[in-house]
Amino acid sequence: MTDGAKVFKKSSPNGKITAYLTRRDFVDDLTRTWPVEGVVVVDHEYLRGRKVFVRVSISYRYGREEDEVMGLNFSKEFVLTKCEVMLKRVEERKAGGTVARLLEKLGAEACPFAILLPENAPPSVTLEPGAEGTKKKLGVIYELMLYVAENVDEEPHKRNSVSFAVRKIQLAPKKSSGRHPQILVSRGFTLNPGKLHLEVCLDRDLYFYGESLEPQVNISNFSKKTVKYIVAQVVQHVEVTVTNTHFSRIVASIESREGCPIIPDSSFSRTIGLTPLAFRAFGVALDGQLQDKDAGLAASTVVSARMSASDALGIVVSYSLRVKLNCGSLSGELMAEVPFKLMHPDPIDSGDFTDISRSVDSLEFEDFSVLRRGKSVSDEIEC
Repeated sequence: MTDGAKVFKKSSPNGKITAYLTRRDFVDDLTRTWPVEGVVVVDHEYLRGRKVFVRVSISYRYGREEDEVMGLNFSKEFVLTKCEVMLKRVEERKAGGTVARLLEKLGAEACPFAILLPENAPPSVTLEPGAEGTKKKLGVIYELMLYVAENVDEEPHKRNSVSFAVRKIQLAPKKSSGRHPQILVSRGFTLNPGKLHLEVCLDRDLYFYGESLEPQVNISNFSKKTVKYIVAQVVQHVEVTVTNTHFSRIVASIESREGCPIIPDSSFSRTIGLTPLAFRAFGVALDGQLQDKDAGLAASTVVSARMSASDALGIVVSYSLRVKLNCGSLSGELMAEVPFKLMHPDPIDSGDFTDISRSVDSLEFEDFSVLRRGKSVSDEIEC
């Protein structure tokens, strides 16, 4: 017997339109972006010749609302896509899995819909505002709305519309590139012969959220300086494309004195383990809203083979491993930095996600005001 499929339900304030979503994520697997599907039930007597439309809008806030003075505006809001929901049930229309089960359960007034994002739509990312907080969240936030109107361009009214907070997520590629990132750096010191060499190697270029990095660190000290201690850090790099702003945040760090001091004419090798995790600090990019207790770090931004890296929009996130050798306050440091990708695995492959295309025996309805991580984001913008 198969498990019940989770369905997210929400009704308009006037109760005339009710929407059911099979999931609240536009999933980008780097080959295509899968649509969000669902079913809508409308009181046909209430329509009086009007139609039902579905649209997806995006809110891109790149600055705090509290700083918007003298006419400044740090946000952009626009509609990405919209279309009409066909309210006539067509027998030939194919619907499978959870959608088919919903149509069977909800009766003749239920009609399926599906909406797809443009290929270059940016992934959902929110930025941690820090201790002070802000009224509106920073980052890229999506909203899916179903509404009743005369035509598709008519502005929807809150009383006869249903809005869901949705997100676009990127999944790790199914096939590994097989690359093993590594770097070798050296430094000489003034008035001192010889050099200090540092080599850092990773066993792969793609890690999943929650996994530990275990870089191999090789140190060869042919200089006359002594290495006091080793520092390893995972650094998150964030680019806000609309303002061309770049900043970095350390999301994991460890200081080790094992094997130290490393004296002249000696070598040392070891593996250092550290795990990048989300935490509250200004500017840290997360993959969900901040009230989500298990919100994770934002995934590395990856563009498809059909696009160039310069075409990435929204908030671009990347990661690197930074290893530093401290040689004292006067001699300074030697630093090596290796880029890698941090992403989320395909939840179907990992068993954490229900495939909505498969047949289901039962449905489990969940009111949209109840947050369920893993398949959704916060419903803050649904008020």
